Amino acid sequence: METMLSPVAATDLRHNLTFNREQTLEKLYARAYPMVLHYVKQNQGTADDAKDILQEAIILLFEKVMHGRLELTVAVTTYIMGICKNLWRKELEKRSRKQPWNVDIEDNLWEEITAEPETPVLSLTNYVEQLGEKCKTILLSFYYFGQRMEQIAEKHAYSSIRSATVQKFKCLERLRKSLASLSIGHFKN
Repeated sequence: METMLSPVAATDLRHNLTFNREQTLEKLYARAYPMVLHYVKQNQGTADDAKDILQEAIILLFEKVMHGRLELTVAVTTYIMGICKNLWRKELEKRSRKQPWNVDIEDNLWEEITAEPETPVLSLTNYVEQLGEKCKTILLSFYYFGQRMEQIAEKHAYSSIRSATVQKFKCLERLRKSLASLSIGHFKN
């Protein structure tokens, strides 16, 4: 595995991933994580963000290697770091597109909330809607319409079922985080 720090042929990496997958992925993760963590923290991120980005990068690397679509000209960790930087830039762009909160609206909302002593009725659908169109359709397709991941991957043009599954997991995590502060009593039918 030490040879993975210097440029290696993609076939060597494929061999390691085929015959010693778990150990190879663990070593790649352990070597790349400190660099990714440093980069993400320096660019407005958290340790959880770094973990998510690195996990996605390793999945992308794994898929490219296993499908024979990778030619390495640099060290594997350098390649992973490049993927992480691109993924993090895209994430920052996505976050910056969100509309900033208007202070005047905040004051008006606060007045309305304090005037109403009763807890507002919340709908899970509202939270799913806030996830964005892609996450909404993936989650509805899987949980509401009972579609298989193969169908979802094909519908959304993912390169593999694994990619679609990872995206579904990320959507669920985003939904879970947005619901974390609420109790079941907040929801009514």
